[in-house]
Amino acid sequence: MALDWFGITLIVVGLILFGVELIHPGALLLVPGSIVLMSGVLYIFFPATLLQTPYGALAILLAAIVGALVQIPFYRWVAPTHRPMTSTASGFNGEVGIVVAPIDPDTMRGKVRIGSEVWTAKADRAIPSGTRVKVVSGEGVSLRVVPAEEPAA
Repeated sequence: MALDWFGITLIVVGLILFGVELIHPGALLLVPGSIVLMSGVLYIFFPATLLQTPYGALAILLAAIVGALVQIPFYRWVAPTHRPMTSTASGFNGEVGIVVAPIDPDTMRGKVRIGSEVWTAKADRAIPSGTRVKVVSGEGVSLRVVPAEEPAA
């Protein structure tokens, strides 16, 4: 009877590890979960194979390999690749933003907010804070901007 409870405990722990991995992907619990689950199944149904022959260790190794092979496509499914979330100055060409720090001609003191990012901005003339500007080019880590045209009334 004690043998059955140990095997059942191993199976339950293996299933819990799988469940935690499904709830919190990235914990890397599929491989240990598959090892513990396989150990529990072998312990209940084939105790002699698990404990007295090399086939038990081979079955556990096979469970680890299968767990690793399942883990790779699982992570690709739960965390699909996406475009990098980095921005480059040249990627803002044509975008419209708001001046958040006044821009002085040909200095790097001005700041422009485009979306959720704030960039250093340069212009050929002074542009006060709150002005809508359009990015004409990216220059290193700064943007060259001009005042955006107001829509026709």
